[in-house]
Amino acid sequence: MKLGGFLMPSHPPERAIGPAIEWDLAQIEQLDRLGFDEVWIGEHFSAPWEPVPAPDLLIAQAIPRTSQIKLCPGAHLLPYHHPVELAHRVAQLDHMARGRYMLGIGISGLPSDLNLYAIDPASGENRRMTIESLDIMLRLWRGEAFDFRGKYWNVGKPASSFDFLKLHLRPYQNPHPPIGIAGLSAGSETLKIAGERAFMPLSLSLNDDHTASHWKSVEEGARRSGRTPSRKDWRIVRDIYIAPTDAEAKRRVREGMLGRVWRDYLLPFFTGSGMGPNLVRPGDPESALSVDYFIENAWLVGSPDTVVRKIQRLQQATGGFGTLLMMVYDYSNESAHLDESLRLLTKEVMPHFAD
Repeated sequence: MKLGGFLMPSHPPERAIGPAIEWDLAQIEQLDRLGFDEVWIGEHFSAPWEPVPAPDLLIAQAIPRTSQIKLCPGAHLLPYHHPVELAHRVAQLDHMARGRYMLGIGISGLPSDLNLYAIDPASGENRRMTIESLDIMLRLWRGEAFDFRGKYWNVGKPASSFDFLKLHLRPYQNPHPPIGIAGLSAGSETLKIAGERAFMPLSLSLNDDHTASHWKSVEEGARRSGRTPSRKDWRIVRDIYIAPTDAEAKRRVREGMLGRVWRDYLLPFFTGSGMGPNLVRPGDPESALSVDYFIENAWLVGSPDTVVRKIQRLQQATGGFGTLLMMVYDYSNESAHLDESLRLLTKEVMPHFAD
């Protein structure tokens, strides 16, 4: 099992944008030093708790500050980008990273972002826009010059009277960077696309049963195209916090940023969006949801021995996955505790899963 990081990136709304971004870059550097395989950086436009609309700008700055870690937007939300523009930005960044780049794509899940771009959240248009955009990007990366009039996007050949003006920029990796697609809802329709097209599935994991449904979606999509998906490609995102003892880990979570971001932002968002049933184990009432409930039943929180057992249970419950992605929040007010948690994770927990 490999280890990666996932930055929403999340910061408390009172933190200034400049220092927040500098903290994100410092954390990416630290994950690189600790041997993390990859880090994914989110994209949103209307969430003060997730104030980064351009993960590719962070990646461009992180490239010279890191040496081994793969840098990945997680994810570019395709309904909000013209595919010609984004295909070229991705290709350029792939060259800048010299292969240390993977592309994450998503359909967008925040209703406020969709409304900002005048897309009806209930229409399903964002999923159809994503598929049309992706098909255009793949054709451009193959070097095709073509005319296309789609439902959402138009593309023309770069014709001119000069033979030196033409489509020319293709990615550094052939035929393109590895592509991951993120899914959140139970039985995710988006992850069926991952299975159908042999993309890396990224599961935003809320509990074991909810996450197991994601692999069923991947398998269903793979059957459409006659593919056999590999669990080694499956990335699962979980909250992780480790301390020398279970009691200390729980205290730090309750009093620190992990507890706050869920109390003030994520839990109200999920329950208010009708996703509360996805957060509880079968048979548990939605009214049980709290930080303490997640500590005991969902998050990988505790001493190193406890977290090893929790990861083993997660592997068994899901049938197995290849990469564990740790959620990274703004722990700037508890940096010593974060450093200890990361040290325990890399030195005392992950060696149990090296094979």
